[in-house]
Amino acid sequence: MTAQRIATRVAACATVAVLAGAGGTVAQADDDIESLPAEQIADRSRDALLDVRSLHLRARGDLGENRSPMTVDLSLDRSGNCAGDVDLGKGKGSVEIIKRGDSVWLKPDSDFWKNQVPVGGSTFESVLAGRYMKGSASDSRLRPVVEACDLDTFLQLVSDNAGNAAGTFTKGRAASVDGVRTVPVTRTLGGQKLTAYVDTGGAHYPVRITVKGDGADAAVDFSGFDEPVPTATPSKNETVDVSAVLGRAPAQS
Repeated sequence: MTAQRIATRVAACATVAVLAGAGGTVAQADDDIESLPAEQIADRSRDALLDVRSLHLRARGDLGENRSPMTVDLSLDRSGNCAGDVDLGKGKGSVEIIKRGDSVWLKPDSDFWKNQVPVGGSTFESVLAGRYMKGSASDSRLRPVVEACDLDTFLQLVSDNAGNAAGTFTKGRAASVDGVRTVPVTRTLGGQKLTAYVDTGGAHYPVRITVKGDGADAAVDFSGFDEPVPTATPSKNETVDVSAVLGRAPAQS
């Protein structure tokens, strides 16, 4: 199951590319963030993002690597809990994901089994019969899901790339994103333009990041900062143990 890892890469790479910034210490002055230089706005937004305990992200599009545009819609926190889904693109399938503590639940749809698991997918689908596949977070077969659900892993990519000042930063005029007043900061790297729309109020979180150019066309929306991940999990009657599903793989001819 590598779909979750591929999809979350859209969000991670876009965030790292535009928010790496100069990596300097930004003084928390009472000035208007819109008056700051572009690099300082990016730094302040990055630092605000690194402090969150949980968030909701919705990433859509592609990074110009000849893959179909996909969408990942997840709430996740630093304890490794998450809830949401990944859509691999038109007709390619989607997977609902829930992780709570050491338990993981997955519900792939029919298109997923057909396109992502052409050998044995129909068998797996019939075993599940509309239920969730449940397993342990320590199960190596579910490692990509566990990694995708860990906010710490996501934020570590941002932190590790702080100090990479490549490219040119520019600041745009204030713009509204889903009703939030933002100041856009664009980082140009080669043929790509990476823009972070930074909330002008509060903690100055990035509320949207876009990547365009060199075949890439992706966007990541952030919301639900420090809000808890939904705690609802499927009932026992709605689940099948992962071993009971994957153990039904047909013999290879």
